[in-house]
Amino acid sequence: MFGSRTKHQRVKAPATKLAAAVARRPGLRGWRGRGQGEAVYVTAADEWRGTSVQVCGLWPFVGGSGTPILGVPIGVHTDTGAPFGADPISWFMHGMINNPSMFVLGLPHYGKSTLIRHIVLGLAGRSINPLILGDLKPDYVDLIEALGGQVISLGPGRGHLNVLDPGEATEAAARLRASAEEHRDHAERVRNNPDGGPAAAAELLAAAVKAEKLAEQLMADSHNRRLNMITALITIVRNTKPSAHEESLIDRALHILDERLDRVPLIGDLIEVIKDAPDELRAIALDRGDMSRYLDATDQLRQSLYSLNGSGRFSDMFSQPTDQPMDLTKPVVFDLSGISDTQRDIQAACLLACWSTGFATVQVAHTLADAGLEPRRNYFVVMDELWRALRSGEGMVDRVDSLTRLNRTEGVGQAMITHTMSDLEALPTESERMKARGFVERSGMVVCGALPGAEMEKLNKAVTLSRAEQARLISWADPGSWTDVGGSRKRVRPGLGKFLFKVGGRPGIPVALKLTSVEERLHDTNKRWTINTNGEGEN
Repeated sequence: MFGSRTKHQRVKAPATKLAAAVARRPGLRGWRGRGQGEAVYVTAADEWRGTSVQVCGLWPFVGGSGTPILGVPIGVHTDTGAPFGADPISWFMHGMINNPSMFVLGLPHYGKSTLIRHIVLGLAGRSINPLILGDLKPDYVDLIEALGGQVISLGPGRGHLNVLDPGEATEAAARLRASAEEHRDHAERVRNNPDGGPAAAAELLAAAVKAEKLAEQLMADSHNRRLNMITALITIVRNTKPSAHEESLIDRALHILDERLDRVPLIGDLIEVIKDAPDELRAIALDRGDMSRYLDATDQLRQSLYSLNGSGRFSDMFSQPTDQPMDLTKPVVFDLSGISDTQRDIQAACLLACWSTGFATVQVAHTLADAGLEPRRNYFVVMDELWRALRSGEGMVDRVDSLTRLNRTEGVGQAMITHTMSDLEALPTESERMKARGFVERSGMVVCGALPGAEMEKLNKAVTLSRAEQARLISWADPGSWTDVGGSRKRVRPGLGKFLFKVGGRPGIPVALKLTSVEERLHDTNKRWTINTNGEGEN
C-alpha cells in the first residue's frame, strides 16, 4: 500500500556467445550436407523379449509391438504408420493362423473388393493361382486379363456350364488306374532282382494300391458333387429342398447314366432315365408294381428338372455342354456380370455352380499331384457376394458349407466376402444362422471395414471386439465432411480403404490400404461413371 516511486528497470543479462559446436547441432539423421554423413536409412532399434517376471519394471509397456509384415504388403498402420503385410496363405504357412482362410465384412463401396484384388495380385506374384469363382459386377475381370488368365463368361445367352460334367475327374481317374498298372508291371520285373528287388517291389505295389484308392475316391467325390449341385439347383427352383426319396432317385439315376453313356451326361439325359422308369428307380419310388404310383412320385422332380433343361428362367445355361473347361495352370475368373441384379435366383444358382466346378477341379489337380502325375500347385479361391447364395433357398447353408470345408487339407486359400452380419442373420432358421456364423468363426482371419453401429452386437457373437475397435469401425462408416462436395477435389470418405485385421482374441490391427499406380487403373469399379471432361462425345 506504500508503493515506491522508484522506477525499476529490467537489467538484461550480458549475451554470451555459444561455442560453434554447441550452436550447430546435427539433425535426427546426422549432419546434413554433402560429405557430412547424413543417414538416409535409420536402422531399427534392437528388440528383446522377456517374461513379466524378468521385465516387471517395464510393465505395463508404454508401446505395443510392431505390426507383422509377413505376406502381401497391404499398407500402413493407421495410428503408427508402420508397414503391414498379410494374406491367409502366408500367415497359415508360418503358423500365425489355424487355416488359410479369411472372411471380409464391410459396407458397399468401402474397398472390400479392392483389398481382395490387391491380395490376389500379390499372391499371383508368388505363383499361387487365383480362382475367382463368380464375379457379378465385374470387379476382377480386368485384373485376371492383365495377369494373362482365363475369363469364362456365364449367363443366359452368354455361356454354358454343364453341372453333370465330372470335369477332369474321369480322365484323372483313368490316369491313376493306368499308373497303378504300370507300378504293378514294374514290381513284377524287379521282384526277382537280388539287389533290393523285394523291397522295391513292395514299394511299387504300395504305390499301385494308393493310385487305385485315389481313383476311387476321385470318382466318388465327383458323384457326390454332381448330386449336391443338382439338389441345390432344384432347391433354388422350388425355394425348398427336395425330399429324401427324390435325392435317392437322383443319386441312383446318376449311377445309371454313368453305366449307360460313354459321353458326358446332360440334364436331358437325366430326365430320360427317370422317364424310362428302370426297376432300380421304381424300387426307390415304392410304386409296388403300379406305374401310376411311380409317375406320381416323380412328377414334381421331373417338373423341376424341366425348368433347368432350357425351358425355364435358367434358359440352357446348365443343360448344354460346358463351353470353356477351367485351366488351372493360369488365373481363372467366372464372369457373371451379364446377369441382372433383379435375377437374384439365377445369380445364386450360377455362383453355386461356379463354386462347385472350381472346388471339384482343384481337388482333381491335387489328387494328381499326390500321385506324382502333376506338379503341386496352390490356389487362392475368392467367393464374393456370399449372401446371395445363402438366401437363395432352404438348406443352401449346408450346400455351401460342404463345398468350403477343404481349404486346409486341399492346399487352397480362401476368401469369403459379404457386406454385414445381418446378411447371415437374415436366414430363416436359427440352425442356419448358427452355421452361417460358423463361416466367420472358422476363418483364420476376419477383416472388417466400415460397419454401422447396429452390426456390433451381431458381429460380437462371432468375433470379439473391444469398445475402441467397435468405435473405430463405426467412425469409418461416417460419410465425412460436406465441404469438398462440388469442389475440384474428389471427396474421400474417412473409412475408404481402411480395415481392421482380427485373429482370434488378439487386438485388431487397423490398416490403411496402399495401392500402386498400376493397381489404381485396374481397380476402378465405377467405370461407367467416368465423365469425358473434354466436352466432346465419344464416337
